[in-house]
Amino acid sequence: MTISVGQPLPEATLIRMGEGGAEAISVADRTKGRKVVIFAVPGAFTPTCHSAHVPSFIRTKDGFAAKGVDEIICVSVNDPFVMKAWGEATGATAAGLTLLADADSSFTKAMGLAFDAPPVGLLARSKRYALYAEDGVVKALHLEESPGTCEISGGEALLKAI
Repeated sequence: MTISVGQPLPEATLIRMGEGGAEAISVADRTKGRKVVIFAVPGAFTPTCHSAHVPSFIRTKDGFAAKGVDEIICVSVNDPFVMKAWGEATGATAAGLTLLADADSSFTKAMGLAFDAPPVGLLARSKRYALYAEDGVVKALHLEESPGTCEISGGEALLKAI
């Protein structure tokens, strides 16, 4: 079942590379008592994700901050090493976005947003979406119909919705 507005985010542990190595990040702890934007992409370094989706949230970061958003998190079913390199390559890390790996796709599956695209080697990946949550509860959800498009899930569209 796909998550919807009004539902709490599922508990899951995401991973990032910190100064001391891999760090486990609890979704519940990261969102409790906070206003958070989470956007997910089918894969780091893939064309639409790299050239459209991440840049849209870099461009709108200040607008989200003005609306009280505490953190913008990008999630992808990749390993934390790839997410760290991708954050550096796109400028997302320098811009203050948080890139987290859903290495085993447990968060993506719990959200009901997993898909497979075997012809291009994408298995158990995340559909493209953006959401706004307050205290761990989804308040806005923009889910793309096609993983290759970034229209309603881009930063500008979500910013207008909150």
